[in-house]
Amino acid sequence: MKSQQDDYQEKRSTHAPWRARLHEVIFEADTPAGKGFDVVLIGCILISVMTVMLDSIDLFRAQHGILLYRIEWIFTLLFTGEYILRLLCVGRPLKYAISFYGVIDLLAIIPTYVSLFLPGTQYLLVIRILRILRIFRVLKLATYLGEANLLAKALQASRRKIFVFLFTVFTLVVIFGSLMYVIEGGENGFTSIPRSIYWAIVTMTTVGYGDISPQTIVGQAFSSIVMILGYGIIAVPTGIVTVEMSQTFSRKVSTQTCLQCSAEGHDTDARYCKFCGAEL
Repeated sequence: MKSQQDDYQEKRSTHAPWRARLHEVIFEADTPAGKGFDVVLIGCILISVMTVMLDSIDLFRAQHGILLYRIEWIFTLLFTGEYILRLLCVGRPLKYAISFYGVIDLLAIIPTYVSLFLPGTQYLLVIRILRILRIFRVLKLATYLGEANLLAKALQASRRKIFVFLFTVFTLVVIFGSLMYVIEGGENGFTSIPRSIYWAIVTMTTVGYGDISPQTIVGQAFSSIVMILGYGIIAVPTGIVTVEMSQTFSRKVSTQTCLQCSAEGHDTDARYCKFCGAEL
């Protein structure tokens, strides 16, 4: 009797074999070929990002500028070809193109081409480091992917509470900044209400740059109250998210991706994609 995995492989081999094979290598890490591809890809990404960083050093660029320029274009062409192959081997190219990984893949190659018209934009290529997120698939860290999904769901569930919290904090900093403007005045550095609000934000978040500080006894006493209040306020969003996380149940996910929309994060026993409905 055939297993589900055998049926899955048979279905892939009978429907556009070259696309199925290409998809297996590029998108999945369950096979030696797929894992090897991702390991090589991550290595290229790291070298490419290091090249961009070295190019930003004046002394290094003066000595090896031409070499760095050639290396960067080599990697850009490689990543461009890889991006095109990803679009070719999925059933819904547009859906992948607007997905998280699809956008990151595109942003990883655009700066080099834009730099031909706008010099300096090639340094934006450091965004390629985001592609290292694929290492979760290579190492099969499904638990971490599940935790990431759990956190995302908790943040989404608590977004209204967080909005109310942020609105309250905004109201408080406006009030505190206005009061400090009245107490200290321009002669002590509080030259306007917006600048005083900036002081209130820095003080309540316990950052404390020190570029503006109260000089009067009343102002110092008031700032002490704001500092103490800031410690209590910082703990509020943490508690909100923690409560939502405790109410969310994590599920195990596999590294298998959908052949049609390239979506990930499916349950280990899933037979259909939960995003497009295609059979897995």
